[in-house]
Amino acid sequence: MKLLLAPLSVLLLSAAAAPGPQMAVTGGVIEGRRADDGALVFRGIPYAAPPLAANRWKAPRPVRPWRGNRLAAEPAPACLQNDYGWNKEDAAHASEDCLTLDVRTPGRRGRRPVMVWIHGGSNRAGSARGTVESRLTANGVVLVAIQYRLGMFGFLAHRGAAAEARGHAGNYGLMDQIAALRWVRANIAKFGGDPANVTIFGESAGAQDVSLLLAAPAARGLFAKAILESGTPGFGMPFRSRAEGFALGEQAERLVGTRSIAGLRRAPAAVLLAADRKLHDPAIARPHAVWNDDMVWLRTQIDGLVLPRSPRVLLEEAPPRPVILGTSVAEFGPAEGSIALGDALRAAFGAQAATVAHAYQAPDPRRGGPLLALSTDLIFGCPTERLAALLARRNWPVWRYRFDLARDGGRSSHGSELPYVFDGLAIAGKPGLLQRLWIHFAKTGVADPAAWPRYARRNPQAVLFDAQGMRTVDAAPSEACALHETL
Repeated sequence: MKLLLAPLSVLLLSAAAAPGPQMAVTGGVIEGRRADDGALVFRGIPYAAPPLAANRWKAPRPVRPWRGNRLAAEPAPACLQNDYGWNKEDAAHASEDCLTLDVRTPGRRGRRPVMVWIHGGSNRAGSARGTVESRLTANGVVLVAIQYRLGMFGFLAHRGAAAEARGHAGNYGLMDQIAALRWVRANIAKFGGDPANVTIFGESAGAQDVSLLLAAPAARGLFAKAILESGTPGFGMPFRSRAEGFALGEQAERLVGTRSIAGLRRAPAAVLLAADRKLHDPAIARPHAVWNDDMVWLRTQIDGLVLPRSPRVLLEEAPPRPVILGTSVAEFGPAEGSIALGDALRAAFGAQAATVAHAYQAPDPRRGGPLLALSTDLIFGCPTERLAALLARRNWPVWRYRFDLARDGGRSSHGSELPYVFDGLAIAGKPGLLQRLWIHFAKTGVADPAAWPRYARRNPQAVLFDAQGMRTVDAAPSEACALHETL
């Protein structure tokens, strides 16, 4: 694994090079490039100081100013992460100096809606990657993609760090996202964006983080709307208390071979990454459960600062904002046969397992096998239903969807909707249908009123995207979701 551990260098332009578009932002002047369609693209813009050494496990610090023009035409390093196979490129091009964002805009003039993308990857992997290469901006919006600390670097709660911060620790990745949104508020007008009309959207862990930003008091006023693609607070797992978070911090100490936050800050990044692979959360890695240690950083931490209380309580107190949320009909789960269905049902539903067993013994083929159908419900479907009902009860404008399409014509899965959003793939012969709906929502705060009914608790409806197009379907909770209370 190649780790770029040194801070990002500030590259000065060669006098012979043709200058690209320049912009004065917080910290200095950046120079991007002009895309083939005329859009202006800026990549690797720092929104906070590098979280290195003594700044590990601390809230993000202000941007360090630079002199001259900083080149912002090429991808910046991803945040530090282990190689899990699917993220090989990000893991190979990674650095602790990674608190950057990318911007693509049709032009400097105007006051366009802004869409801020928060990437997925279980809060332990992924990056902004090529998000801003999407032609989504041709439809009259400004697109921003942000990066945030991942895994142990972004979400570990340690008693030593808490002692330095009035008892608060953990959720540094969420703090990074809030810092990035503050940068957007301060700078996006220069890119032709409207800081008063910002939509945050994300998929998987990114959608979970979007939901937590809806809850977080510190994020209020930084965005107006939200789109959640296959993610909710905690993914159906019980929220992690500060005591449980500190226990993980102590486990990290033992794995690294130190007994203090200072020792963890001195540890080489490679040692910390190796320890991250071994962390074990007994509350989610129960025998026969669909949740496991791969999801250790998806279990929502009550840190006392970003999330001072349960996200459920915070959402009930938060000001209503328009929200789109939904899932694929077959997300992901354990390999069929790797867990006995009866054991998985008992782990999820206890004494009521027999009540719902019939729903999973021969599920709809579009939902996959029994374990895939069960996992999709427990991790995605049921928590999404709970969240939609909670928001609707508080008079939030809510629209739900289900996605049943795959690029190859097969069964949908986790992230299947992404090329339909960013690449504008056709649905039932209609090019860019999902992309246009997302952009219409970003512009107006309303999903298509002619074809997409607002979700209501007394008449819960959603739209289904499948090979036949887009149509309204019943969204009443299933028998299993009615028994699964976790949000």
